[in-house]
This record gives sequence, C-alpha cells and structure tokens, in this order.
Amino acid sequence: MSNNTVSDSTSFAIRVLLVDDQRMVGEAVRRILATEPNLVYQYCKSPEEAVATAEQFEPTVILQDLVMPGIDGMSLVALYNEHPKLRDVPTIVLSSQEDPLVKAEAFSKGATDYLVKLPDPIELLARVRHHSKGYIHLLERNAAFEALAENQRILALELAEASDYVRSLLPAPITGDIAIRWDFESCSSVGGDSFGYHWIDDDYLVLYLLDVCGHGVGAALLSVSVMNTLSGRSLHDVDLREPDQVLEELNVIFEMEKHNDMYFTLWYGVYCKSTGTLRYSTAGHPPALLYSKDNAAAPKQLATPALPIGTMPIANFKVGEAAILPGSRLYIYSDGVYEIQLDDGREMQLEEFIPLLQTPLPSDEDGLKTIRHQVGEMQNRHNFDDDFTLVEICFN
Repeated sequence: MSNNTVSDSTSFAIRVLLVDDQRMVGEAVRRILATEPNLVYQYCKSPEEAVATAEQFEPTVILQDLVMPGIDGMSLVALYNEHPKLRDVPTIVLSSQEDPLVKAEAFSKGATDYLVKLPDPIELLARVRHHSKGYIHLLERNAAFEALAENQRILALELAEASDYVRSLLPAPITGDIAIRWDFESCSSVGGDSFGYHWIDDDYLVLYLLDVCGHGVGAALLSVSVMNTLSGRSLHDVDLREPDQVLEELNVIFEMEKHNDMYFTLWYGVYCKSTGTLRYSTAGHPPALLYSKDNAAAPKQLATPALPIGTMPIANFKVGEAAILPGSRLYIYSDGVYEIQLDDGREMQLEEFIPLLQTPLPSDEDGLKTIRHQVGEMQNRHNFDDDFTLVEICFN
C-alpha cells in the first residue's frame, strides 16, 4: 500500500472510507470523525465508484451503507471480500434495519461489523479505532514479512555467491601418472570442509584436507583462511615438506581462542615421487585409506594421534610414513562421508565405510559420486547432516 506501507509503524494513519448515497450522512460522519487525531476521511457518494475509490484511497476501515441506488450495499460488501487488495479491510455496515436476517446476510457476505445508523459518535469512533487498529497490525505484520522475505532472498543470494566462491578455490582434478579427483557436497549453503593439493617442486606433492567444527559462514571463513594459508605457502620459516612443522605452525596461528572458539581437524601429507614415499601428520582427523593395486588386503589406515588444530596452545605432532607402490589408491575424506545414522538407529562406523572403496571406482566423471549415492541409500536420504568430502589420489 503506497500510503500506508512505511518502515515506522507509528505513521500508519486511520483512513476511513464512507460509501453512502446521502450527502447528509456523509457530512454527519465527517463531523464525528473530525475530532479524531491522525485520521483521514474520504466520502464516496456513488456506489459504482466505491471499489475504485477504495483501491485508490486504501482505507483502514470502510463504512458501507446497505440501501443505495444501482449497486446495493450487500453486493459491494461481497465485492470487497473478493477483491485481492480489499478483502482484509474491515467493513462496517451502516443500516437503518435491526433485522437479524439482514445482519446475518451482511456477515455472510464478508462484513466485519454492523451498526444501525447513525450510531452514537462515541460508539462509532470506538469501532473505527478498534477495527483500524487490527487492520494496521495486519499491515505491519505483512510489511515485516515482506522485509523478512526480501532479507532472506538477499541472504540466499549472498550465501550462494559465498558457496560459489568457496568451490572456486578448490583445485581442479588432475590426470597423468598421479591422478586426483574429488567429490564435495556441503550440507548447508557454505560448509567447513576444504582441501587442496599442489606440487612444491618437481618431486614433492602436498595433499591436505581439513574440517572446521560446525557449519555455516563462520566455519567456511575459517576453512578458506586455512586453505589460503596452505595454498599460498605463507607459513614463514616452515618447510612444507615436513608435515609436523606445518601442523605445529597452524596450531599457533589458528588458536581457537583467537578464532571465535572454532577449531579444525586436518590430514596433511607430502608425497615424494623419487622415493615413492608418503609422509603425513594428522590432527584429530580420520585416517587416510591406502589401497594396494591388487586390493588383496585391507587398506592401510594412515593417521597419527593428535588433538585438532587450535584446541591446545602447545601440541606435538608426529609424522607417519608409507610406501606408495604403483597402482595404489589413496583416499582422504571428512568424517561426514561415514558418520550417518543407519536404518537400525546406529551410527555408521569407519569399518563399515571402508569396503565401499575396496574396488576401484568408475573412471568416468561421476565415478566418485557413486560412493555418496551408496551412503545416501544406507541412510535412506541423499542430503547429509555434515559436509561430504572425498578425495581420491591414484598413483598410476
């Protein structure tokens, strides 16, 4: 409503429209209402013009005479009730009749109230105030809902942009002697998982995956900050080829007390191509799974025990080492890939997830997504309560 929709609810005025073919009645009502502050009055003599006048005037209450030439008052009440802009406007019928049947018909057509004209000025003012107050509250509520919907629309757009930005930071899959691909699905607009990989030089390949506690914008911001720190190689006086040094420095930089009490788990590994070895350190993160070419044995679980990054000011991180044979497959992931609720009410355990990766996955573009689909089937839904992140490294 152009005249009534404002940000400050106190500026909603009482707007009274009288539709009555008798000018004398129009003047009498005007005088009664003239004593009321913050009230705007409009008189309409022609019933044919009543709906158009109401659309333009935007009343907070309509006073409607019943007996008029042309269109009768009952028909107008019904028209107001069917009109999308007027159906919620309170309508007070003014009639010279006290007949209960007439009153019942008026209410059945959509009237809000019924007065025998001309009513006592005190009573008319009281009813005008009462019904206008209720309608103004409706206007205020609708305006608040509209503002909320607009804010939610803007927020959704911003979250979508943030999600696109976070995804744009993730590395592209690579092919060749070492092939890397991944499947990532956030449980919310933006999540706390991120990962990366890059060559330090021609011989050393860095691999990492982190999972920030919680979800939403705060977790995503911390996740991106850590990822930028690692990918930008901005850890001073730290050899990125030494996993324990990297985790120790991250633990200092991202102390949870300095980051809104948020912490993160991390798997960090460095593959040396010339020696075929993988050195790694973990901080509260699930173990990477190393499968041999022939899949004859259970995978090696690569993890070193330690608390998540940021939880303790001083922490020591150990380094593990594994030989990487040709044809091996390495999987790093977040706990969201297996911490789901099964049909029997149990939470799925890592040991139940491991067999899903035992057989090499299809090499097509959607090959890794088959795992997410299988896990979704196991929990009978394909939306997850946590971020789903799975990275596959094939040493061909």
